[in-house]
Amino acid sequence: MRTHTAELSSADAATAPLWRAAQAFRLVTLLYAIGQQIASVPYYQHPRLSWVLIALMAIWSGSSALLLSQWYFPTATGRIRGWVVFGDQVVTILLIASTRLVADYDWYHGHQTLPTTLWIANSVISMAILRGPVAGVIAGLGMSAVVVTVREQWGQDVWGDATAPVLVSVGLALGLAANTARRAQVQLERALRITAAAQERERLAREVHDGVLQVLAFIKRRGTEIGGPATELAQRAGEQEVALRVLLSEQAEHPDSGDAEVDLRPLLTTQATPTVSVATPGDPVRVGRLAAHEIAAAVATALSNVERHAGPTAKAYVLLEDTGDMLVVSVRDDGVGIPVGRLAAAEAEGRMGVSRSIVGRIGALGGTAELLTEGDDLGTEWEFRIPRHPAP
Repeated sequence: MRTHTAELSSADAATAPLWRAAQAFRLVTLLYAIGQQIASVPYYQHPRLSWVLIALMAIWSGSSALLLSQWYFPTATGRIRGWVVFGDQVVTILLIASTRLVADYDWYHGHQTLPTTLWIANSVISMAILRGPVAGVIAGLGMSAVVVTVREQWGQDVWGDATAPVLVSVGLALGLAANTARRAQVQLERALRITAAAQERERLAREVHDGVLQVLAFIKRRGTEIGGPATELAQRAGEQEVALRVLLSEQAEHPDSGDAEVDLRPLLTTQATPTVSVATPGDPVRVGRLAAHEIAAAVATALSNVERHAGPTAKAYVLLEDTGDMLVVSVRDDGVGIPVGRLAAAEAEGRMGVSRSIVGRIGALGGTAELLTEGDDLGTEWEFRIPRHPAP
């Protein structure tokens, strides 16, 4: 069954309990105001008018309590509350001023105004919940100024009256509580979104692993066995398998975290295969999310080159080191090696795979990518050095 709370906006849902508690306080203060009226009416010059004003106060208290608690109009909560809170300020000021219509100077100068200080606090509470602590304090100061003006207490007496401290304190406290509730609601909704997104990613990852990755691994294996034109198909399937594994590992790390730091190790260990060994430190190696993605992509490209060029029996080894101010990633293989000058010749021919996918990625992070071995039958070793705090 759909509830009213489910229909409220995030901010309205967060402060709904405060609004309803405030309306309970409003009704309690109304009872206090009626009791004060019974005790004070013998001293009024116009007792009948005072009862009419108390009746209007009761009508406004009941109607505003229903509208502000939003039991019946959840879809129009924000708009209705704004108008009611504005009306609350006007009605309260008018009732305070009406004290002069029912009592003489000797009475209103030394006693509470007709609505009483407690009932006046409702308008301050409403403003504080709606707009926050600053608005609550301003409303408290404003109502205090109206009370002092009506009672003609601008002088030393104003500092001995509790009206201003009470109203300002109420506005500040309820405003802070409302803001805290809103922040908590935002954090709760974000946590729920992250949880839902993580669960969906896990489901998709399982489906991809059980389907796409299995098929790519099968194509890679069968293409290598068949040989000939199917070898290139096997290589492409292997590249996509590595890319998918990197993507799934990256998505599993701190979803919806923007540019927060992530652990680099899972992005590298997921590239391990029967022919690729990956060694990482025992402690997390946390780097920026973008940097982690680029490093993993550069390693994936280097491993793809090993599969493509190092020979069918070649094995690769990935080592991650964290020196504190520098990350060092080594990608080594025991294959046939790269002829001297081959990379320079490939770049001159316009084949930019190594220069862009490896050197370019690491260079964009402020690091260096160096080919340490170059020659036939020597295998190859890439060393990526990435500073943790690159110069701008």
